[in-house]
Amino acid sequence: MITAPPPGYLLVVEDSDEDFATVLEAARAAGLRHEIRRATSGDECLRVLGDNDHQRRANPILVLLDLNTPRGDGRDALRSIRQDERFRALPLVVLTTSSNPLDVDYCYAAGANAYHTKPVSYPAHLQTLREIFDYWLTRVALPAAP
Repeated sequence: MITAPPPGYLLVVEDSDEDFATVLEAARAAGLRHEIRRATSGDECLRVLGDNDHQRRANPILVLLDLNTPRGDGRDALRSIRQDERFRALPLVVLTTSSNPLDVDYCYAAGANAYHTKPVSYPAHLQTLREIFDYWLTRVALPAAP
């Protein structure tokens, strides 16, 4: 159970409605109280991160990034995020169907904090997401907002 979440929002880059629904289910099961924003492409991810939300003082605290999205894939988004000074320390977790070692190597070299291959079964996918939320939102110290 997430008891003292840091302020901010979770950005999920996921083009699959089914996989995004699994993220929402895992967030509910984990007791996550953050706003969850969705982007369906790498380009949209960059637009969401680029939007200033000074009125609500909301900053991203974690990005879950699918690699294989239309209109600017996750690889492009990862590279752009890490080139932006504001987001260099933002935790970025790749969660994708690709288990290709070239993708794994690329993502870590480009600055991903973790790489997970999406499990095929729904229960395993749900458990992986709960573990990601537990680790990144309760067990580690996150950097100050950009």
